[in-house]
Amino acid sequence: MASTTYGGTVTRRCSCRNPTTGKNNGKACPKLANRRHGNWSIRHELVNRSDGTRWEFRRSGFESSTDATKELGKVRALLAIPDEDDQAGHLAISDMLEDCAKKKEPLPDYDETRRRLSAGQALNSKMSVAEWLGLWLAGKKRLRVGGHKRYECDVRVHLKPHLGEIHLDKVNVPHLDRMFDAINEANIEIQEQNTQRRAALDELKTIPWKGTENRARRKWLKAAIDQMPPFRRVTTVNTQHHIKATLRAALNTAIAQRIIPNYNPAEHVELQPGTKPKALVWTDERVAHWLATGEKPSPVMVWTPEQTGKFLDHIIGDRLEAMWRMIAFRGLRRGEGCAPRWIDYSKKSRSLEIATQLVQDGWEILEGLPKTNSGIRSIALDEETVDLIELRKAAQDEEKRTWDDAWQDTGRIFTEEDGSLLHPGKISDLFERLVAEAGLPPIRLHDLRHGAATLMLAADVDIKVISETLGHSDTRITRDIYQSVLDDLARAAAEAVVKLVPRAPRAIRTAIERRAVQPVTAIGMAEGCTCSCTCGAAGRETITA
Repeated sequence: MASTTYGGTVTRRCSCRNPTTGKNNGKACPKLANRRHGNWSIRHELVNRSDGTRWEFRRSGFESSTDATKELGKVRALLAIPDEDDQAGHLAISDMLEDCAKKKEPLPDYDETRRRLSAGQALNSKMSVAEWLGLWLAGKKRLRVGGHKRYECDVRVHLKPHLGEIHLDKVNVPHLDRMFDAINEANIEIQEQNTQRRAALDELKTIPWKGTENRARRKWLKAAIDQMPPFRRVTTVNTQHHIKATLRAALNTAIAQRIIPNYNPAEHVELQPGTKPKALVWTDERVAHWLATGEKPSPVMVWTPEQTGKFLDHIIGDRLEAMWRMIAFRGLRRGEGCAPRWIDYSKKSRSLEIATQLVQDGWEILEGLPKTNSGIRSIALDEETVDLIELRKAAQDEEKRTWDDAWQDTGRIFTEEDGSLLHPGKISDLFERLVAEAGLPPIRLHDLRHGAATLMLAADVDIKVISETLGHSDTRITRDIYQSVLDDLARAAAEAVVKLVPRAPRAIRTAIERRAVQPVTAIGMAEGCTCSCTCGAAGRETITA
């Protein structure tokens, strides 16, 4: 039984079956005379799709024709919002209705839908944060591998678990506050679990291997350790700032596409200030402290020029000597140091174009662009580095002859002996071994890049030139990273300024002698002074010892 209303159809059906045939009675059901029998459904044709195909809005399960007709009226009202000639608007409304039907969600509010359509915003206000983050990540195809993985990790580990079920247009600052509170609570739990596991492992080391009781104790303790959660890293304040930045970027894209109103809650959530480790120089005092305690004064340490020279002397003759030298003097990043191609090198102009880098994806090596757009740059080379690269070319030709058909022609300046790509992770391990062999205080391979900046600062190279050589997008980044080094240089400059002013030896001795005068026992009034002070404003001060 069906009745047609303007712009749609209301239908009543039941699930009664013929006891003989087992088939659905359909319209022949004798109970349909009772208007309370069966369920009511609606159907309304939507605007044809862009390819010309037809589609409908369908919804069932209404208990009465009144309820069904009321719902159908909402559908008609929503479809009537766009102007008659607004084909895009009609398609947008139809898409929204189809989506509501598929997800079995209530129809959206008429006034809100009209506002969104007039503002050019997306009409599907029921999209969740998780759904949008998935779409947003999928659209980041041009992002560099490292950046995409960092975004993906923030989304998978933090944003989706804490915010995923919230409607995208409903997320607010309190939601974000609760997420970061939960992260900090989890940090406390992780620290406690790590402490317990570390204490159990330390206790295991103290139990002797011999003796029945000792073996039983070791067995029990090992079983207990196996049941403990593994060591985990806490989500640091800096990581929380990155999570906030990831969400802010995703929501800004949603705002730009008019999916949500022009309000980004990630702009207004407050976090504890992040801390960026400052680069410190390995002075004699800091080296002594490290030797005594094994503690590095800062996660980012750089060598003095003498220490850098000791390292470069130690690696003379190394097949990667030119690479180490370019990182130490020109500040290449690890992936940039592994990746230079012969086509990017010019002996005539003594320059190297930094146009690519090798990065790790898990343990796999991938080729990509430098870290930032400003990382694509040209660096000047000194004569000794050019000579070393020419020696590398001759050595590589010999390696080609040795490996013959097994040689892998990757076109790189620095390769494994068979021509294959250098693995960035293995290069870091090799650097640590070379540092230990040279008897130098420890630094990371990336800190050798920091050392290059320190050398340029000490050589009084303009900060703009240093920033361009390192591939920084702004001199403020360079100043921020090396502020502590700049402070050390400022103190050295202060001493140098004092030394520029000539002082007579006699004047210096006199000043020292005057400072060494014994404390006075009586002070007379200055001549010509009418007050009771000792200012000597109008005459010479008389001092009685």
